[in-house]
Amino acid sequence: MTLPRATYRLQLREGMTFERAIDRLGPIRDLGTTHLYLSPIFTATAGSTHGYDVTDPSEIDPALGGREGFEALARAARDHGLGIIIDIVPNHTAFNLRNPWLLDVLRHGERSRWARHFDIDWDAGRLVLPFLPEPFEAMLESGRIAAKEGETGPVLCAGDLEIPLTPHPLTEEERAGDPEALRALHARQAWRLAHWELERDGVTHRRFFNVTGLIGMRVEDPQVFDDTHALALELLHEGWVQGLRVDHVDGLADPGAYLRRLREAAGPCPIWIEKILVGDERLPDWPIEGTTGYEACAAMARVLTDPEGLAKIDALWRQETGETRDWPQVLAEAKAQVIRQDLAAELAQLKNLAMAAAGASGEIEAGEEALREAVLALLVQMPRYRTYLETDDPARRQEDVALLEACADRAAQGLVSDMALRFVASAIRDGGTAEAIRLRTRFQQVTGALMAKSQEDTAFFRFIRCLAHCEVGGEPGDPVWTPDRFAAWCRERTGRDLTLTSSHDTKRAEDARMRLVAMTHLPDAFARVWDASKTVDGAEKVPAGTRWYIVQSLLALWEDGREGLEDRLANHLEKAMREAREVTNWTHPREEAEQRPEDYARALVRAWSRGLPPGAPELIARADELSLAQLALKGVMPGIPDFYQGAEGPLHHLTDPDNRLAVDWDRLGCPEPGDFAHRKDRLTRDLLRLRAERNAFLNKASTRAEPGETGWDLIREGPEGRLTLRFAFGVEDEAVRLDWTSNGAARAAE
Repeated sequence: MTLPRATYRLQLREGMTFERAIDRLGPIRDLGTTHLYLSPIFTATAGSTHGYDVTDPSEIDPALGGREGFEALARAARDHGLGIIIDIVPNHTAFNLRNPWLLDVLRHGERSRWARHFDIDWDAGRLVLPFLPEPFEAMLESGRIAAKEGETGPVLCAGDLEIPLTPHPLTEEERAGDPEALRALHARQAWRLAHWELERDGVTHRRFFNVTGLIGMRVEDPQVFDDTHALALELLHEGWVQGLRVDHVDGLADPGAYLRRLREAAGPCPIWIEKILVGDERLPDWPIEGTTGYEACAAMARVLTDPEGLAKIDALWRQETGETRDWPQVLAEAKAQVIRQDLAAELAQLKNLAMAAAGASGEIEAGEEALREAVLALLVQMPRYRTYLETDDPARRQEDVALLEACADRAAQGLVSDMALRFVASAIRDGGTAEAIRLRTRFQQVTGALMAKSQEDTAFFRFIRCLAHCEVGGEPGDPVWTPDRFAAWCRERTGRDLTLTSSHDTKRAEDARMRLVAMTHLPDAFARVWDASKTVDGAEKVPAGTRWYIVQSLLALWEDGREGLEDRLANHLEKAMREAREVTNWTHPREEAEQRPEDYARALVRAWSRGLPPGAPELIARADELSLAQLALKGVMPGIPDFYQGAEGPLHHLTDPDNRLAVDWDRLGCPEPGDFAHRKDRLTRDLLRLRAERNAFLNKASTRAEPGETGWDLIREGPEGRLTLRFAFGVEDEAVRLDWTSNGAARAAE
């Protein structure tokens, strides 16, 4: 197996095709990376901006250049000495009428060859299609439902939708639009059209999180695995691809079994997974290289955060906004809201599974509400994305059993009786009936969705003290690490994990994040920025907490002379407010509540364009140094540095879709000597040159901690608090020391 020395990620789509990617191969190679890392290449929903809504995993997307275009890219990459890593999406495909496998299921129901490929609860009745703007009966009575012969058979029309019907000739009444005939025709199908609001708690398919437009795939079935992976494995075995990244492994029924099957099918190629580790959680013993590196991103932000400055920021935030909650409380509130609202369908399904398990066991007589209450309490208390109770690893199973039991103990404190709770926990832990096994599988899939939606997509937009710590893989309740703790964490790394600082999923790009870490170094400077923000037009009309978020976001986003900042900040704020779900939300937005904060955000951008407020220049300068320090850490710590598109230059993006903006490649390639862009580009190349010379040594080295000294250290020196980072590594008699100081120089001596 050949591991990358460093990877470079390109986001395909929105103008980045295989042909255009070929044009970037020279600069990517010259930077010092060895592998091109591509977002999904398979056919996705027309107009997709990201490619994770795959419609056909057996085809390379013609919109990107198709099979021919991909092979041309792979040949060109090989000529440049670059390998290719592709992103595969085993958990789900698109739940829409562009999915050919799904269309066959709609036409033929459970008789379709593909019916068992999708994670559909056929026992719950007909497949619910929540696609309608109004209830079916209302549209039928107003004449907006019709039937006709389509190109591949009869279809039922509802507005622009054309849903495949069972392959029988339409009757004269059906073609004429007779309501009774159409009602009966609809009732005979394996599916039923419904108002879109039914998606909240009425869907009958497993979703990706709460995204009804993505349907779960049953890759635990060998036939489904073979069909969904055939093309990816073909590309791998024919030499077009040299590595795989697996999206959302925690959504699968049995991640460990899936990864063992994938390893057997893929052979000796690098495999990484998207997996968020929480606290001291360790990756299970799976046959992979490691994770894509969100834990590394969070670790770097933690060690670069100043604890004393963070305490001052916390005090100012609470004083100005009146916020009194701590992180655990905010997260618990978000979980309770998300599981009852966004994931209400999943909660209802788990309740039904618990009732079935109780009935099969004969151990308990519990009512529907008691079992629902028990499932809800356990879900809210789960502190990780999921457990792996089906594992063959005794140590990991023991750890997860203890975790589940601790969750049950905490959950029991708020219940009148814990009888139903103890039964549900026991059934999930080691129930042997088929019903208990189904409950265990589904519970473990839902905990990951709940954690992601409640922490990443809700609580991170509520607990806004310092947004640097509201990051994928981050823990706002544990935001600071000492150098010793960071060194101990690094010693546990194998050197095979990826080390990322930005991705398509990070809440803020790497340099934007360091602007916010800089707040903790210079809290008085941020206080001056905050005071100036109060004088901007419209400030008095916006709650202080919302303004606190806006000011941080502009600090993270700001680039002098960059066009489009007003729209980018306003669009991000709309998303942030809807994700927080405290005054507005996605399904029922309150535009009047969103308008004043967005107007203020635009006014703030205009004010900064006339001249930065006092304190901002100091924060920006400190953030530049911290960004280079982060880059130095990334370059020398154990692991495989992963560079997001454009990361050799400044990245000041906010969350998706802002972080998928097209890269200005011309601007990126011509930084002004001496400015931040030039320093970052130079340091990136220096570090990757060091990797080329001593990569094996760096990845097998561990941080040395001689008596009286630490392997990693962060020192603030001088009247302006110049930063010095010192790293020492050693293996047997070899050692390397790298000193980085705030002039951006990196020096390595062996």
